[in-house]
Amino acid sequence: MAEYQRIEYQIGKDGKITERVIDASGNSCLQPTQALEEALGEIESRELLPEYYEGEEILTTDNLQRSKSINN
Repeated sequence: MAEYQRIEYQIGKDGKITERVIDASGNSCLQPTQALEEALGEIESRELLPEYYEGEEILTTDNLQRSKSINN
């Protein structure tokens, strides 16, 4: 089954566009907006939300446990 993300756009009075990917984590936050960002031009700034880092702690802990067992 395909995984869906919702993308929210806000366009300010000054023309500044803000996008937010909802229901995604990790690199899947960046992929659905890549083509549109390239078409619009330069990205002024990017703020990664906490959802981007979800799962990173698990990988770090898992890798740490593996390296301890290899060293022992």
